[in-house]
Amino acid sequence: MKWRVLALIVKELLAVWRDPKSRVAILVPPLVQLLIFTFAATLDVKNVSMGILNRDNGEQGFELAQRFHGAPVFKHITYLHNVGEIAPFIDNQKGVFVLSIDEEFSRKLDAGKVAEVQLILDGRKSNTAQIIAGYAQTILNQFMAAVMSRQGVREQNAELIFRNWFNPNLYFYWYNIPCLVGVLSMLTCLIVTAMSVARERELGTFDQLLVSPLLPSEILLGKIIPGILIGLLEGVLMLSVGIFLFGVPFTGSFLLLAGSLFVFVASVSGVGLFISSLCQTQQQAILGTFIFMVPSVILSGFATPIENMPEWLQPVTYAIPLRYMLVISKGLFLKAMPAHIVFSNLWPMAVIAFFSLSGATLLFRRRLE
Repeated sequence: MKWRVLALIVKELLAVWRDPKSRVAILVPPLVQLLIFTFAATLDVKNVSMGILNRDNGEQGFELAQRFHGAPVFKHITYLHNVGEIAPFIDNQKGVFVLSIDEEFSRKLDAGKVAEVQLILDGRKSNTAQIIAGYAQTILNQFMAAVMSRQGVREQNAELIFRNWFNPNLYFYWYNIPCLVGVLSMLTCLIVTAMSVARERELGTFDQLLVSPLLPSEILLGKIIPGILIGLLEGVLMLSVGIFLFGVPFTGSFLLLAGSLFVFVASVSGVGLFISSLCQTQQQAILGTFIFMVPSVILSGFATPIENMPEWLQPVTYAIPLRYMLVISKGLFLKAMPAHIVFSNLWPMAVIAFFSLSGATLLFRRRLE
């Protein structure tokens, strides 16, 4: 039995490698996505375009404007001349926000009164607007501390000191690459497994498998194992690229990550075989893959935290294996996650793998009858 299954596995791997479309689908998209997600898909706010309306002719207003000039985040600054220019500036997306300094600003500060500064943000970019508001508040606090010091006003002694654990410099690709180990492994495993049976049907060789000495269970193993092997290889490739090319630290156990990745791709391969059993062509299989892929990524917590999702939607995420793999991958990469926490996220993936593989087996056998 094992030699027949091994022969079918080799045949599947050769079929994937010799088919130009399959070879390109496995190698090119993951590498392109790795580069795109690492460099382009970032939530960091940099090179911000802004406008400044300074109606104050005093020293304080000029100094505040210069502090925004000196901030490395704000690269493109446009000076506005009147209030009427604010709306077109924001509406036409020439900048993300406008800093409006009142004409009484310096006079009120010199008199020890409250001086207001208005920050007009483009709410269409809600996340960016919130981050920029935090930057602007920090600049304003530093400015006010300097003003109070010059005026001889005693400042409070309390000071807030930031310390970032696990990612001291807040590099966003330190978050992206550990996540991509799971995301791209899932994508590759799904594509290989989903196209396996569909390719046989499309080429007319599926009937030859049915009349061969192979048992249905052997055909099933021969279709699942290549997807698992290629998914594991993809995960190791992403791991190597992240460590050696981008310098992301890996602080945990490689064996724990490899074991978790195996259980993860096993659960995904069941879904892939389920899709492949339903499809008649490879095009249908690829479409079915992306129908499953997009909700899985969105609900996994990769793009947005699960805690921010509606309460009625959060229980759905427990059925997504990528949710648990992301926790394990990020934990082993950045904070040497202990084994008991890894296992607490591993057993739900094992349960999902059991049901996905069982369901795919039942459907596969039924389609063979």
